[in-house]
Amino acid sequence: MEYLAGTIILIALFVILASSYNLIIGYGGLNTVAHPIFFALGAYTSALLGIHAGLPMAVCILAGIAVAVLVSVLLAVTTLRISGDYLLIASLGFQLGLLQLINNMEFTGGPAGLSAVPNTFVGQGRGTIYVVICTLAAIAVVWAIWRTMNGPFGRAVRAMRDDELACAALGRGLISIKILIFAMGCGAAGLAGGLYAYYFQYISPEQFQVAQSAQILTMVVLGGIGTTMGPIVGALVLVALPQAINFLQLPNSLVGTVQGLIFTTLVILFLFLRPGGLVGHTGSQSSHGAAH
Repeated sequence: MEYLAGTIILIALFVILASSYNLIIGYGGLNTVAHPIFFALGAYTSALLGIHAGLPMAVCILAGIAVAVLVSVLLAVTTLRISGDYLLIASLGFQLGLLQLINNMEFTGGPAGLSAVPNTFVGQGRGTIYVVICTLAAIAVVWAIWRTMNGPFGRAVRAMRDDELACAALGRGLISIKILIFAMGCGAAGLAGGLYAYYFQYISPEQFQVAQSAQILTMVVLGGIGTTMGPIVGALVLVALPQAINFLQLPNSLVGTVQGLIFTTLVILFLFLRPGGLVGHTGSQSSHGAAH
């Protein structure tokens, strides 16, 4: 039962990650690969506060969300004036640089990571409690994104994605829209990180590497970029893939590489053969985010 609970929790967390990343890259058209670093910020902030300050789980996770949002705004202010490949390179550099800091700081546990995250819930029902919490969190994030993107702000976001010059001519503040989209998406990633840290009670820098970026991107593209259900379907399908790879009993040094190759290959295949993903329609507007 614990294995099943762990799998359901992973699906819920990746639904949050994929949906929030889809908000940034699919709806907003912002080419960034740094999403896992905000997942890491939420996880490390929550874990460190729980270990050293002894604060309640909810407070620690809220603090993780706040740190992820704050750092995302700082990154957005400095990078979102550029676009396309330049933004992609800047976000990748930010991710690698911050991971290097985490990897070399003593209070983060360095390469060994953190393993003393407080156990908020104990007993046989622990897995079930986290299943409920993580599932409700995933539903709340998906609903919030759907509600936001189907309102006036969502129409402004799509207009910006499809034609920035035309959107600016209508008097829209493009930078403020981009910063808000970025902060919303990264804050949700911070939420996923806090929940991950408290359930699994162990985090390390290698869990937030570039391979994680490839995995989340694959979920979005495979399911349907720029759609509500796409990231959910992508997460459901691709959470099972690493489990299958684990059964191959490959050396730990090869697992990340193999997963990265598979995820990257799936992204390329779907971009060429079915740009709309499993949920979207080929050639529809939902694929526009990948082109910007």
